Amino acid sequence: MPADAELLAVPFDADLDPQVELPLPAAALLGHYQAKGEAGEIVEVPVARGDAVGRVLLYGVGDGSAAALRKAGAAVARRARGRDALSVVLPAGPAGAALVEGALLASYTFRIGENSGSGPVAAIEFAGEGAEAAVERGRVIAEAVAFARDLANMPSSVKTPQWLAERALEQLAEEGPRGRMSARIWDEDALLSEGFGGILAVGQGAVSPPRLIQLSYEPEDATERRAGGTPLKHVVLVGKGITYDTGGLSIKPTEGMKFMKTDMAGGAVVIAVLGALAALGAPVRVTGLIAAAENAFSGTAQRPGDVITQYGGRTVEVLNTDAEGRLVMADALAYADAELNPDVMVDVATLTGAISIALGKGLGALFASDDGLAAELTEAGESSGERLWRMPLTEDYVPALESSVADLANIEAGSTYGAGSITAALFLREFTGKRPWAHLDIAGVGRSTADEGILTKGATGFGVRLLLEWLSGG
Repeated sequence: MPADAELLAVPFDADLDPQVELPLPAAALLGHYQAKGEAGEIVEVPVARGDAVGRVLLYGVGDGSAAALRKAGAAVARRARGRDALSVVLPAGPAGAALVEGALLASYTFRIGENSGSGPVAAIEFAGEGAEAAVERGRVIAEAVAFARDLANMPSSVKTPQWLAERALEQLAEEGPRGRMSARIWDEDALLSEGFGGILAVGQGAVSPPRLIQLSYEPEDATERRAGGTPLKHVVLVGKGITYDTGGLSIKPTEGMKFMKTDMAGGAVVIAVLGALAALGAPVRVTGLIAAAENAFSGTAQRPGDVITQYGGRTVEVLNTDAEGRLVMADALAYADAELNPDVMVDVATLTGAISIALGKGLGALFASDDGLAAELTEAGESSGERLWRMPLTEDYVPALESSVADLANIEAGSTYGAGSITAALFLREFTGKRPWAHLDIAGVGRSTADEGILTKGATGFGVRLLLEWLSGG
């Protein structure tokens, strides 16, 4: 760690480089500022740098947990805002990866124009005894989250389904030495010939045609894990990829439409996760499916009352064209069940506004058909800092999906049951073939309205860290 760094951050209890001379002993400084060592607490000290003045940030790490270290890393990066460079000494131990995550994620920014890509800190260097593995893991995870944020933050004037497919294909070049990746893209002709009626129906009103994107990761030395009591050799992740959502003919109000460029946040999470698995040495085979379409209104858009045929032959009466995410994801889930033979399926989607009312902006919703799978995902959420709250799959609400003219309706026809997030999850479950399955509704946590902690205003990338934690074994 360079002693002459313009800005140097060290934990409260770390040994300073002998070349770094504080104006007072560290203990005296901390006592003077009545520092308690809480996570995110910082004491800034001026130090001599020849004829110039540098700064040392003494930072607290709280109880040293991963959550505390993420908070500390974010606080250090935010204090360094506007600096060209920041050097950070990590606490000892593997949890240092969390501090790297926190610092890099708090430094994220998205901007189109002359200053595109410039963050609060131009360069962050991490060091510490035996910290190489922690730094590498933290960087891989933070870069995956940043990539998911980039995809979701991109304006829909650029982000068509084809554009999203091209960005997904770029992940093939990022594979590491411990696994290989492959891809397949369905264009509108292939979707038609193979019967993906949900994706086609949602995308039929848009100028930019829909796509189904498949990314596959195969580790060199695949091993069997268990999700609760379920053998786990092959996992399928399904992401909602609605690149813009007007609501279709069931059009959204203006306020509800402003941020719909992020309605493909679930698809962005799946793409980012697949791109990081090889670098983390994940031992499980994973296939990612991203159902991408633009939900537009036009003379060719689907209408309320239309009946569509999903992949596999089930018919759905479309009572509301703004309940489109479940239609594209149903195709992908049905395809995965019929053709990919997964042990477990997990889908990620900004699916329902109702979940924001239920859980707010701090918790992702988890629906699951398997208790062991639910427990593993919840634990991964706690470890990664992306907390989940399990919601019920209430069997008494299944009649809400009944249609008088089709096998299913995409929303409840009346208001007998309500519970829009639960009935949406129940709709998706119909296409999982009774396999172990989990649904993550990230509509409440997929976007941040402020710069705070590790989040910056805009897309959060929620789901990347917890899925990488789960799939790579931490």
